[in-house]
Amino acid sequence: MTMSSTLADKVETIGLREPVAAAAFLGGAPVFALADGTLHFGDGAEGRRIPAHQDAAILVVAQDGDRLVTGGDDGRVVATDAKGGVEVIGDEKGKWIDAVAARGGAVAWTAGKVARARSAKGDAKTLDLPSTSRGLAFFPKGYRLAIAHYGGATLWFPNAGKPEALDWAGSHLDATISPDGRFLVTSMQENMLHGWCLADGKHMRMAGYPGKTRSFSWSHDGKWLATSGADACIVWPFSGKEGPMGQAPRECGVHSAIVTRVAFHPAALVIAMGYEDGLVMLARLTDGSEILVRRPAQDADRARISALAWDEKGARLAFGAENGDAGVLSLPKA
Repeated sequence: MTMSSTLADKVETIGLREPVAAAAFLGGAPVFALADGTLHFGDGAEGRRIPAHQDAAILVVAQDGDRLVTGGDDGRVVATDAKGGVEVIGDEKGKWIDAVAARGGAVAWTAGKVARARSAKGDAKTLDLPSTSRGLAFFPKGYRLAIAHYGGATLWFPNAGKPEALDWAGSHLDATISPDGRFLVTSMQENMLHGWCLADGKHMRMAGYPGKTRSFSWSHDGKWLATSGADACIVWPFSGKEGPMGQAPRECGVHSAIVTRVAFHPAALVIAMGYEDGLVMLARLTDGSEILVRRPAQDADRARISALAWDEKGARLAFGAENGDAGVLSLPKA
């Protein structure tokens, strides 16, 4: 990757006029999920718009290859492909969709105190939860889910066996599984992370955040977990048997505003970071070098970066903000 002091001139800016809930690349093209229920396809402001949730808001988003799965306040779970084809995966009859996850054609979601999983073949299973859940993640292998909720997390094979409970007091929000399947990490209401080593059930406590972590991203080699929630991107080491326990995290991109979104490059130890003032920056983990992608917004009101996504090759980065500002960075070729 070519590094210089700024890449701001390599960004195509897009005014979407609606808060951006998520960004992705489908079929090589950028797609932005908007709060008004539509998906914006294409680089320009005049790109194609698909009404995934008619007269409703998109609340949660997950990508599965060339499909974007969205959950709305209309109670529907919708999969949209790269050509704009829309399929309704589930309908909770008006209950808000609190979380979605997707992998290998399978889709899972939560609504209220219920989790549902739909296999790639279309078979659906339901699990009652101890509380509402906003954190849901598929394991990298097998048809297995981790679900975060009040009091800990639940591990669930939808097609077999009794769910396994992992207990830890407090309200657990988001959930993520390490690429090797060894660790489960959840964010918490108490401005900290909690984790479990799944082989032996040992706990991992990661504290010291001034705000809540609502964005995770694993490095391509699975040895690092980048997190939001501080005035720098906090990156925890996971190469050891006990994960980050006994090791200090690294900090990247120290700034006067809080990091709101993080995204590791798909093939390099480079992290994209978005901040609550609209700043977007890249940082290289190996030497700490930083590069500007987007300057802070002149009007800080609702300028927080709410979406970051690399394309499959790591050649382009899409970002979006709560005020409707968005852009696509095309990295210069080495």
